[in-house]
Parts: sequence; C-alpha cells; structure tokens
Amino acid sequence: MGQVRRAAHMDVSNTVDVTDPAAVSAAVCHILTGCYPGYAFSQVESLVADFSRLYRGSYPGFSACDIGYHDMQHVLDVTLAMARLLDGHDRSETGALHLGPELALAGIATALFHDSGYIRRTRDSRNKNGAAYTRIHVSRSARFLEEYLPQAGMAHLSGICTRIVHFTGYEIDPQHIEVGNDRERRLGELLGTADLIAQMADVDYVLKCREYLYEEFRAGGLAGEHAAQYPGVTVFRSPQDLLESTPDFMRNAIVVRLDAQFGAVYRYAAAHFGGSDLYMDAIKANACRLEAELAVNGAHVAIQ
Repeated sequence: MGQVRRAAHMDVSNTVDVTDPAAVSAAVCHILTGCYPGYAFSQVESLVADFSRLYRGSYPGFSACDIGYHDMQHVLDVTLAMARLLDGHDRSETGALHLGPELALAGIATALFHDSGYIRRTRDSRNKNGAAYTRIHVSRSARFLEEYLPQAGMAHLSGICTRIVHFTGYEIDPQHIEVGNDRERRLGELLGTADLIAQMADVDYVLKCREYLYEEFRAGGLAGEHAAQYPGVTVFRSPQDLLESTPDFMRNAIVVRLDAQFGAVYRYAAAHFGGSDLYMDAIKANACRLEAELAVNGAHVAIQ
C-alpha cells in the first residue's frame, strides 16, 4: 500500500495541527521545556495569543491577515519548525554556540511575528491588501517587533529580534546583517532556515504557490503583465510562469540559502527527530511532485 498523504492542516510529522494556535503553542512549550528543564516558557502562550489576535483582526490598530500564502498556518508552521531546530541545535552544540533558553525565546518570538509586516493597520487607506508590502514586509516586521515586545514585557529581547528577523527576507544579504555576536547570527540562521523549510515542506506547497503566492506577488507588483521592474527581482507573468521557476527556486534555496548562507543548520532537525530529517524528506517529495506536474504540462524541469 502507498503512503497516506497527510492532511493539509497537519505539520510535517503529521502530529500537530498547524492551523491551531493552541496546538502549536503546546507543542512548542513541550519541546522547549524538554530542552531547557527548569526554565518557564509561560511567555510563549501569551506570544501565541497576541499573534492569534493580530492575524484574526482583534489586535488594536490592525486589520486581520488578508493574504493566502503568508497566513496564520505558515507562521505557526515556521514557529514549530524553529522550536525543533532550536532543540536539535542545543542538544548538539554544547560549546560557544549553545544558545540557551533566553535566545530560544527570542527565536520563537521572532518566528511568530516575522511576517507581521504583511498585516495592515486599520488606518491604512493606501493599500487594500497586505501583499502590497511584499518588498518591504521584513522591515515592517522589525518595526512591529520593536513596538510590540516592550508592551509584552520582553523589551530586553527587542534588539535581538529586530535584527534576526532580517534572516527571513531578502532586503539585506545575510552576510551583511548586523548582529551582536556569533550566537545571535546562529539564531538568525536557524530562523531563516525554519522559514524556508516549513513552507517548502508544506504538503500543499505547489498548490499554494499557484493559487496564493502568485496573487501576493501580483498585489506586490512582482507579477502580472504590468508588474514593475526592480533590479535583481524576478517578475512572473503568470501562475504557470511562477510554477516553472519554482524548481530553480527550491534548488537555489537549498544550495545558496540553506547550505551556503545559513550554514546547513537544517541538519539540526534530524537531531530533534532522532535521525530522520522530515522537513528535507518532504521538500524532496514536493520537488518530485512539481516535476511530475510540469512534465504533464509539457514543461519538464529536472530536480536533483
């Protein structure tokens, strides 16, 4: 019998509902308390609660999330992946790069709000959709974190979070992101890795690229017949054009982004799972699925 395809709302291990903030909060707390015994991670619950309010439109001054790709599920999936990478990392690294619970908490906080820059303020009359901020959403996320964290009683982590959030975007080359020390850079590498592996391992990754990501790019001026041209930015003319470029994106994401720029820290997922890297396995499966779809449509692209 063939392997049963996991449901769209389940994480890569098929054990956590990543559309349910409470389920992800419980899973993250379980992982972190197991890795750092004796440290209270009660703030995770309040962080997740505020994140949920923000994305559902009940956070004062902000509208609900109105985009389909970088949505609540994506962020919760990234946050869960971040917790797993942190666990695998700090169970493996006992020397100078060991992060400890405070930096782990900073990593979780940043993961939860790394895409907050897509959320429009209620007074925003300039744009009708958060995707309009695609090109600058990471800088907007940093500003949100700078404003939010002191209100959440985490002012001491504000500087770290507003710096490492840039590892989730392309506004600044990772090697040029200013960080406080090597441990902070490693935290940023883990965060950037969590963002990429969670989305590429999503069981509906190909569908979401076609149905949602293209529309976000179009709203952000990066897709469509009348898309603006920006230096070094790829413009997609149709959903099919985006799909046909996705195998190259996945390959470059692994070779350039994950391996070269982020130091292949995705390997710590295997340490967390006890030997198997469920994220990379799922990414390879998605690549094969996309290759097959493109072949049927007469646009075969080999994926190594």
